[in-house]
Amino acid sequence: MEKKCLECGDEIFGRVDKKFCGDQCRNLYNNKLNGQNTNYIRNINRILKKNRNIMESLCPNEKSKVKKDKLLSLGFKFNYFTNIYETKEGRRYYYCYDFAYLQLDENWYALVKKKDWVDKD
Repeated sequence: MEKKCLECGDEIFGRVDKKFCGDQCRNLYNNKLNGQNTNYIRNINRILKKNRNIMESLCPNEKSKVKKDKLLSLGFKFNYFTNIYETKEGRRYYYCYDFAYLQLDENWYALVKKKDWVDKD
């Protein structure tokens, strides 16, 4: 029984359980299979990292206050964050990894860096 490569359709020689004629076809097949999901995740991670880097650049002493317009002008996207921490008083800190922002009023945000970032659950 002649086996065909799943990517190019060429005849396969060698092991009985072999699915591809070579590494190139195997890589192409798997890249096509996983490409869309990988790109989606990669784009979200890029936005999260950019948000974090913006906060880091504006928060040199682990705490600062910044205008919303400044964040937006640097490309900050408020809809992307890694987690939310709510205080007992009901304040919500939105984290991008180890940096967080807290809305103080309509135009001002507090930026903070979390020193010990280990989830103790």
